[in-house]
Amino acid sequence: MSQLPIKIQLSTLPNNPGVYQFYDEQQKILYVGKAKNLKKRVSSYFNKNHEHGKTRVLVSKICSIKHIVVPTESDALLLENNLIKKYRPRYNVLLKDDKTYPWICIKKERFPRVFYTRNLIKDGSEYYGPYTSMKTVKTLLDLIKSVYPLRTCNYDLSKKNIEECKYKVCLEYHLKNCMGPCEGFQSVEEYDRQIQDIREILKGNFKTSLQYFKTEMKTLAAEMMFEEAQQVKEKIEVLENYQSKSTIVNPKINNVDVFTIISDSDFAYINFLQLSYGSIIRSHTMEIKKKLDESDEELLELAIVEIQNRFKSISKEIYLPFKVSVDPKLKVTIPKLGDKKKILEFSERNAKFFRQERFNQIKIIDPDRHTSRIMSQMKKDLRLTKEPRHIECFDNSNIQGTNPVAACVVFRNGKASKKEYRHYNIKTVVGPDDFASMEEVVYRRYKRLLEEGEQLPQLIVIDGGKGQLSSALKSLDILELRGKIAIVGIAKRLEEIYFPGDSVPLYLDKKSESLKILQRLRNEAHRFGITFHRNKRSKAAINSELENIDGIGKKTAQDLLKNFKSVKRVKEASMSSLEAVVGLSKAKKIYETFH
Repeated sequence: MSQLPIKIQLSTLPNNPGVYQFYDEQQKILYVGKAKNLKKRVSSYFNKNHEHGKTRVLVSKICSIKHIVVPTESDALLLENNLIKKYRPRYNVLLKDDKTYPWICIKKERFPRVFYTRNLIKDGSEYYGPYTSMKTVKTLLDLIKSVYPLRTCNYDLSKKNIEECKYKVCLEYHLKNCMGPCEGFQSVEEYDRQIQDIREILKGNFKTSLQYFKTEMKTLAAEMMFEEAQQVKEKIEVLENYQSKSTIVNPKINNVDVFTIISDSDFAYINFLQLSYGSIIRSHTMEIKKKLDESDEELLELAIVEIQNRFKSISKEIYLPFKVSVDPKLKVTIPKLGDKKKILEFSERNAKFFRQERFNQIKIIDPDRHTSRIMSQMKKDLRLTKEPRHIECFDNSNIQGTNPVAACVVFRNGKASKKEYRHYNIKTVVGPDDFASMEEVVYRRYKRLLEEGEQLPQLIVIDGGKGQLSSALKSLDILELRGKIAIVGIAKRLEEIYFPGDSVPLYLDKKSESLKILQRLRNEAHRFGITFHRNKRSKAAINSELENIDGIGKKTAQDLLKNFKSVKRVKEASMSSLEAVVGLSKAKKIYETFH
C-alpha cells in the first residue's frame, strides 16, 4: 500500500492524549513527542511557519506519522520517555542512562553488612541511592561506622554456626569497630536496632538515633558510668554535626523532590535535589542539548520523568519554578516565599554553577563550540538575522576640542583582531562635533571596504546613544548599506543598547556574555582611540616647542627630533652637535634659546 499524503494522515488523528512518532521516507524514526491533543499538536507542525531552522528541516523530512493513544497525559509523558530511550530519534534530546552510580546496600542476611556497590543484585537486599557523588557515599558510610559498630566480614553468621563456635573475633573487634556477633557477643535484636537507625539516617532522618543515644547517655551518667556516657556523647556530636551540615531548610520538609531549569539557545541544565527531613540527600544536574526549539516547560517535563525513574524516587511532592504537566499522583508546589522558595533558589544556583563549569570546560576542550554558543546567544540577544562573527566598533576622541580622532576596532569570533584596527584623523569636521565625526569615519571606513571588495561585518557597534547611532546611519544610507549590516549603539551610563528606529533601549542582563563582549568592544575602541589621541597631542606639543623658536620651521624640528630623539636631548646638546644637524645660524638660535 502506498504512503498516504500527510494531509490525510493529519485529518484522521484523534483528539486524545498520546504519543506521536514521525518517520522519513525510509521509515526511519525522526522524532517522538507527547500531546494532550494529538490532532492539534501534530497539525501545528504543518500549519505554521517555524522560526527554528532544524524544525523546518524536520517537517520537510516527515513522510508518515504514527501515534499511540493513552488514557492520560502523564501516561503519554512516561511512554514518550521510554520510546526516546529505545529508538534514540535524531531530532529528540538524548537522555543517557548512567549505570555506574554508587548505591549503599544493606545486605539481606543475619547481622546485615552495610557497604557501597555499583551493582544491584535482586536478592532481597535493600539499596539506597543511587548517589551522584562518591564523596557523599563515603561520608555517609564513615558517619555510620563512627556511630554504629558493624561487622565487615562475609561469614555466614547463622545461629547454628555461632553456637558451634565456628568463628573467632578478628582485629576489628579488638579495635572496637565490631561488637563480635560471630562469637555471640552481640544479640540479633541489638544489631537489628542499629540497622533500623541506619535506615533512617540513609533516609535523612536523624531524630530516632539522637533520641536513643541521648536517653542512653543519661542512663549511663545516672549509673556513674561516665566514660561510657562520654563515648555516647561523642556519637551524638557526630550525628548533630553531620545533620547541621546537611540541613539547610526546615526539617519538616520531608520526602520532596526539587527541579529547576536554566537554558540558553543550545543547551538546558536541570538541577534535581531530593530532600528528606530538611536535608539534601541527593543532588544531580542534567545537561540536555536542544534539538529543536523545545521550551523550558517541555524539557523540564521530560527531565522530571527521566530523573525520577533513574534515581528510583518515591517522593510524593515536587517543587517547581513554574507549572508543567506531571503525574497527577504528584503534589506540585510552586514556592513564592519562605523556606520552600529558598530551596528552589538554591537548586537554581546549582544549575547556574554547573552551566558555568561546563562553559569553562568547553572553552578549554572545545573552543569552537564555545565560540559558536556565544555567537548564537548574541544573535538571539541582539535580535540579529546572522551570527555576528565579524564585529566592528567605533569611538571618537577629542579632549578639550583638540586633535579630533576616531578609532575602529575589529572582533572576529568574539576575540580582538588587532591587526585590523584602524585610526582616523578627522578631516572634514571643524571643532568638537562628535556626531559629524562619527558620520565621517563610518562613511570613510565602509566606502573603502566597498571599493576594495573587502568583507563587510555582520554587526557595527557605535560607542554612544541615539545621537551617534543616527549619525552613523546617515553614512550607511549614503552607501546604501542600511539593512545589509546590523548596527547598534551602546550608551555608557546604564549600558543601554539602542537599535535603529527604536526609541526604547534594550537592557541585557549584567552577567550576559553578549553584554560582556559589547563592553569589551567599546572599552577596546576607547583605549585604542585615547592612545592615538594622546600620542598625537604629545607629538604636537613637542613639535610646537621647537617650532616656537624664531627661524625654526616644521622640517627643522623634525630633523632635530630624528637625530636627538627627544626635546630634552636637543636642550642639552652642545653648539657643535646642533651645528652638525641644522647649520651654524639655526644652531646658534636654538642654543641661545635653551641656555
